[in-house]
Amino acid sequence: MAVDLHIHSTASDGTLTPEEIVAEAIRIGLSAIAITDHDTVDGIEPALAAAECTGLAVLPAVEISTDVEDTEVHILGYYIDYRDATLLALLYRIRENRQERARKMVDKLDQLGVSISYEAVRAQAGAGSVGRPHVAAALVEAGCVGSQNEAFARYLRRGRPAYVPRYKLTPEEAVEQIRAAGGLAVLAHPGLVKRDGIIDQLLGYGLGGVEAYHVNHSAADVEKYRQMAMSRGLIVTGGTDSHGPGGPNPVRIGSIEVPDECARAVQQWAHDHGRL
Repeated sequence: MAVDLHIHSTASDGTLTPEEIVAEAIRIGLSAIAITDHDTVDGIEPALAAAECTGLAVLPAVEISTDVEDTEVHILGYYIDYRDATLLALLYRIRENRQERARKMVDKLDQLGVSISYEAVRAQAGAGSVGRPHVAAALVEAGCVGSQNEAFARYLRRGRPAYVPRYKLTPEEAVEQIRAAGGLAVLAHPGLVKRDGIIDQLLGYGLGGVEAYHVNHSAADVEKYRQMAMSRGLIVTGGTDSHGPGGPNPVRIGSIEVPDECARAVQQWAHDHGRL
């Protein structure tokens, strides 16, 4: 059976609720999923409740956004204690910065003669954490651009006129925070990071896995990162990075083949470390 250990819900910038994600995973026959929302754990409990008594395993997880110079590096944390006060305080600080960042983007857009309100951006996020996709969606709704892809290309991508840097957290800090919360730290989609040396760099901080299977990884990438992980004694994980059917780059849950041994390895780690 297949699994999908990298999915985003409406708790961050996904377009399906945790309950809808669980229902879709069951419909297509996945054996395990992880909702890995950006910088929030709010989707975990609804997903666990929805999956109860269904046979679908839901691995509690989070994706923490970090930066190395001008490169985004995302760290996944599996089986974290999602009630840990220190972790929650960190995620709250990141989300608060996200809101301030969105306000600054709105101000920059206004200076460019592209007027949307922060309230319109906030409405796009609903109860979730505000992110650039919500700014892009507000631009589409206001008729300023034809698509979210256009919004990113013209205004919101790094180097574009309305881009605003985010709160700077290093990958090392994210790995340490995940470990302190009892979790397994995994480097997300290293093929997008294009800094393979970061794997060895993070080993000393407690990196426990590498996401080899990803929608943007070629077959050669998958094999490369599988081998890099296994040669270092790291767990191999994978997922679609699906944000649901909406958004700038729609990807279906379970649309790439991730073997269930990935979930079993993470679950075994959790058992061995008292997280199961």
